[in-house]
Amino acid sequence: METAARSRAWRAILVVCGLILFGSAADLRAGTLLSPGAGMLVRKSAEPFGVFAFAISTGGLRQKWFALKEKLDDDMVQLALCDGDRDNCASPAALKLLAIVDQARTRDGRALLGETNRAINLAIRAENDGAEDIWSSPLETFERGAGDCEDYAIAKLAALRLAGVAAEDLRLVVVRDTRNGEGHAVASAKLDGHWLMLDNRRMAMVEDDDARNYQPLYVLYQSAVLKYVGEPVRGESQRVSMVSAEAEAR
Repeated sequence: METAARSRAWRAILVVCGLILFGSAADLRAGTLLSPGAGMLVRKSAEPFGVFAFAISTGGLRQKWFALKEKLDDDMVQLALCDGDRDNCASPAALKLLAIVDQARTRDGRALLGETNRAINLAIRAENDGAEDIWSSPLETFERGAGDCEDYAIAKLAALRLAGVAAEDLRLVVVRDTRNGEGHAVASAKLDGHWLMLDNRRMAMVEDDDARNYQPLYVLYQSAVLKYVGEPVRGESQRVSMVSAEAEAR
């Protein structure tokens, strides 16, 4: 029995690199960082909301994301180990999150995403952390049982990775709610070529084109922070004049 438990734990360690939430910067697809010249004919961006985005190398948001990613990677290791050996898992928070993952694994496609969105919305109590705006890792959020919008989104991304959703199909999107002018963050998952918003403000998921009160600002993908440029590109191709990411960051 003990040998079997150790075997499961080692298998979890061997696959944990595949479960690290967003991978390395080298995994970024070139299409995400398109930099066409002014007037070049370009099609709708592959990013959520159809807006082109460029990697930025400075700024508080980037620093915050990279600091968080270290804790994210540690959480994913602990979650993978607990997933392989539930009986010896010492983290109640990990077991609670894994229970949500277990339910998601019984579903496919949109049902998997919807189950994760609803379950995490119900598992976490909405709590504003004020001016400090601390971004918590999934296990920190589940230990506290509370969090604000980005904490919900980060926990959803971790759960979806554990449930088998590819990292390249996941994003964390920072938006401005045009109804009240406030910043907000949502998880986004790509399904059949469409981006769905997993929002702590609603149980039902909507596609990015239908989230019309959200103005996209940044998208966090793997080991990069991308800044959106311009207005959403909806419908047919159009000519778009791009500006450099460095100029936008200043």
